[in-house]
Amino acid sequence: MNIQLTNIAKRYRFEWVLRNLHLQLQTGTHYAITGPNGSGKSTLLKILSGHLTPSRGSIDFVLNNKKLSSDLVYNHLSYAAPYIDLIEEFTLIEALQFHGQFKKFIGNQTADDLIQILGLQKAKHKPIRHFSSGMKQRLKLALAICSDTKLLLLDEPTATLDRQGVAWYQNLIQEFAKDRLVVVASNVEEDFSFCEEQVNMLAFKK
Repeated sequence: MNIQLTNIAKRYRFEWVLRNLHLQLQTGTHYAITGPNGSGKSTLLKILSGHLTPSRGSIDFVLNNKKLSSDLVYNHLSYAAPYIDLIEEFTLIEALQFHGQFKKFIGNQTADDLIQILGLQKAKHKPIRHFSSGMKQRLKLALAICSDTKLLLLDEPTATLDRQGVAWYQNLIQEFAKDRLVVVASNVEEDFSFCEEQVNMLAFKK
């Protein structure tokens, strides 16, 4: 998937979060979106995902050399972020099975395969509301990174992860995100050390 953003701007009430954003994102390339808190990193990811509509400008999505309607983009993306909630009434196996009904996992992996990847075999039937913050973050990342999607959006992916969790995340990226369009919003280098391109959001504040 290729994405062309032209003259994108977003305003909340009287404050412009970002302005005059021109950006081309190409399939198979990994992008780090950087900048201080409040610079619009998360806003950009929400615009890319369709969660937010820009105040100005246009976005074109192209898949297999054909323009893709913005209404259908959600079928081709997966997204992990601190502000995206899990259904905490589900057990781990239920959450994975439910997700699999909407997005296939790469390589036709099963829910049990994902539990092995997560390393949470003992928590298979444990309700997510009883998970630690680190376990919840691992689950969010596995659901996004292991989904068979062309576009992968990650906002602060190692938030709440310990050193072992960070290494786990980096291995997961290396195994499942090589040929995909990946956009990571973060200021933590461990989150985006695999990215070839960096975009500093301060350039779009004027």
